Amino acid sequence: MGTFTVLGEAELTQLAESFGLGEVQKYVPIAAGTINTNFELVTDFGTYFVRVNEGKAEADVAWEARVVATLAAAGVVTPPPIFALDGRPYAPLAGHHGKWCSVFAWRSGHHLAADDVTPELASRFGECLAGLHVAALTLPKAWRRGSIYDHDHLVARFEKIARVSDPALAKATRIIDEELNLASDVASIRRRATQGIIHGDLFRDNVLWDGGQISAILDFEQASGGSLAYDIAVCINDWCWTGAPRIDLAHALLAGYQRVRPLSAGDREALPYEVRAAATRFTITRITDVYLARVANPEKDFRAFLARVEAWRGQSLGELTSTL
Repeated sequence: MGTFTVLGEAELTQLAESFGLGEVQKYVPIAAGTINTNFELVTDFGTYFVRVNEGKAEADVAWEARVVATLAAAGVVTPPPIFALDGRPYAPLAGHHGKWCSVFAWRSGHHLAADDVTPELASRFGECLAGLHVAALTLPKAWRRGSIYDHDHLVARFEKIARVSDPALAKATRIIDEELNLASDVASIRRRATQGIIHGDLFRDNVLWDGGQISAILDFEQASGGSLAYDIAVCINDWCWTGAPRIDLAHALLAGYQRVRPLSAGDREALPYEVRAAATRFTITRITDVYLARVANPEKDFRAFLARVEAWRGQSLGELTSTL
C-alpha cells in the first residue's frame, strides 16, 4: 500500500525544478501511506519528504499547508512545507491532472512500537500534544474546517455496514450502533470541551523520536476543527494499548499534557465519552476502508479497535479517568 502514483524520471526532474530542489539523485517510495503516495527524494541540495496528494482539491492542500506552516512557526515540532518557486507551498504534478505535490524537509527519527512506550515517553508525548493544542488555539476560528469523521459521516458509514449480511460483523454492528447512539445522547457534553484545530490521527506512526526526544509530528491529513478532548482520546487509544488498556501510560500521558495545558472542566467531563467515540470511529473506518474493501492489511483489522470499545465499556474507562 502507499504507491498510487508512479513517477518517471522526467516528472521527478520537473518536480524538483518546481521547488528549486536541485538535481535528483535518488527516489525511494514509502509504502506506509494508505491515502497518499509518499516518497523520499534525495537531490544534491538535501533529502526531502514528498507527498502526492491523492484525490484532494487544491483548496484542501492549501488549507493543510497554511495550518502546518503556522504551527511550525509557532514552535510545534513539525516540518513546514517548502514553497514552490511560484510562491505556493505546493505545486501541480506534471502529467497528472488535478494532483498536487507537497514537499517537506526530511526529519530523521524512528516510530515507537506499542511495547516501546514507557510512562516517561508517554508523558513527553502528552507535553508535546498539549503544546500542539496551545499553538492551535491561536489559529483563527475561520480555519476550523469540518471533519470527514464527524458524527454524521460516521453514521452514514455505519448505515452501509448495517446493510451487509456478514456473521463476522454481527457483534461489531450491534456495539457500534449502541456507541453511536450514546455519542448522540451526550452531544451537548462533548460540545462543552475546548474546541480548536486538532490533528485527528496522532498515532505512534505519526510521531518521530530521536534520542528519546520527539523530532517531528507528521501528517496533518485528517486535521480539522474539533474537540481537544477528542484529539487526546485518539492518542490514548493508540499510545496506551498493548492488547489491553495500559492505564499507567494513559495517566502518564494525561499528567504530561496537563503540565502544559490543564484540562478544562468541559474537557474532563467529555474525555470518557471521547475515548469511546474515538475507538468507535476507528472500528467503523477499518470496516469500511479495509474489511469491506478487501484490503489485505492485518495491521488495520477492525477487531483490534472493537476490542478497545469493549474495554472502555467496562471498568477500564473508570480507571483511566480516576485521576482527572
